[in-house]
Amino acid sequence: MSLPWRKVKGWPEEYLLVSLGLSYHKESPRVAVATEPYPNRWTHHILLTTANEVDAELLDWAEEACQFAMVK
Repeated sequence: MSLPWRKVKGWPEEYLLVSLGLSYHKESPRVAVATEPYPNRWTHHILLTTANEVDAELLDWAEEACQFAMVK
């Protein structure tokens, strides 16, 4: 799933959208949208508005998504 690039009510005016694929639904307030396009293949969209949001937690998720992509 790709979100259209447009203004979304309730989202910041400016943001970077990070999309990660995982085998499960990640429960976190940081996840703006999560969908399951195929069984056990979840796409998570995370909005970043500052560089500080690129933290250890997000990098761990990215590493997990990378590992998942290599074995799916």
